[in-house]
Amino acid sequence: MENWRSEYPFESNFLEVGAGIRMHYLDEGPRTDEAVLMLHGNPTWSFLFRNVVLALRGRMRCIVPDHVGMGLSDKPEDYPYRLERRVADIQKLIAHLGLKRIHLVVHDWGGAIGMGVATRAADITGKIVLMNTAAFPDVNIPGRIALCRSRVLGALIVRGLNGFVRPATTMTVTKPLSPAVRAGYLAPYPNWSSRVAVHGFIRDIPMEQDHPSRAIMQQISTDLAWLRAKPILIGWGGHDFCFTEHFLNRWKSVCSHAEIEYYANAGHYVLEDAGDKLIPRIAEFLAR
Repeated sequence: MENWRSEYPFESNFLEVGAGIRMHYLDEGPRTDEAVLMLHGNPTWSFLFRNVVLALRGRMRCIVPDHVGMGLSDKPEDYPYRLERRVADIQKLIAHLGLKRIHLVVHDWGGAIGMGVATRAADITGKIVLMNTAAFPDVNIPGRIALCRSRVLGALIVRGLNGFVRPATTMTVTKPLSPAVRAGYLAPYPNWSSRVAVHGFIRDIPMEQDHPSRAIMQQISTDLAWLRAKPILIGWGGHDFCFTEHFLNRWKSVCSHAEIEYYANAGHYVLEDAGDKLIPRIAEFLAR
């Protein structure tokens, strides 16, 4: 497998968020109490934001966690892989670092987690960048993802056959990833035990009314009106089989004032397909 480390030239940091459970995070740039907080989704990790960090760290503090079970964080089997706990983990990180001002850059599940954090800390939240994400209950998910939600068959597909992480390296992009970048996305998930949170994220999609994460997702969605008072940039890949135009239109209805960068030929991993255009745009937006 190609060496991906050269693509990820950062120092690792860890915070204990539970009994013996460590969350990995990057802390790059000047040590100020204002930071850009980047939140990934499934099945990515902080590696997704590597080029954003490189572009920003010369002038802005960049905090990029790997959610528990993902990336270089610990991967416990018995952790509560639910949205509520994800939000709480990020709140602990913000408190641990003493951050007084945060700007959010979010993708995929990072949107729901980030909005969950921000709705509880709107006073310290500044600018927000949304990329191919959602933060509201919705039944519009592809059948292949719905299949992976099952406890037994889903575990076999996702954890046993690596039928989520591996296909994501081709299905989420329109331009082939380099061998080193592909290796970077695959590296944290080599076996059954390391894919526990990948399956956990899928199972946490709150499709049913009585789903354990339905209430918090609904609350986050209900509270999104506060976004109208925040500067918003939406960077969207139009060739996304999961987060389709339907989701982009939902965001437009919530924050009609948002600036939008739309890349029709970019996939779900919009930072890979259109990073050369989107990352400078993010940097300019955050520098204002």
